[in-house]
Amino acid sequence: MEPIARAGASHDTEAMDFVPPARHLLRARDLADARYVDPLDVDELAGAAGLSRAHFSREFRRAFGESPHGLRSVGSFTTSFTRTYGRSPTAYRAEFPPASEYALIPTCVLRAYGRPQHRTFREDSRSVRA
Repeated sequence: MEPIARAGASHDTEAMDFVPPARHLLRARDLADARYVDPLDVDELAGAAGLSRAHFSREFRRAFGESPHGLRSVGSFTTSFTRTYGRSPTAYRAEFPPASEYALIPTCVLRAYGRPQHRTFREDSRSVRA
């Protein structure tokens, strides 16, 4: 958490720690991870990071080597992915298949942990009758 200067505190008595901009970008990444299904624009990501749109864009480019505007289309994603990993996403998937093909999970475990977390048939609201 970033330090907050208290009213009336002098700079001589209380040192404030420097928070690197990349730390702010983690907040934006957390937002993108939490809402990966939703389209997010740069303003929302910048707001999550607590930075202005322009400053967020600069820091994002500095940290990741890519503009936050650059991954809007499949073509730009493919280009960035190929530049980063040296192969296209399709070739990468072919070379590294999903872990589910290697790590077999017993059916009983899938049933126990694969159930929906939010009940839709009012199972949780039934009262126990004695």
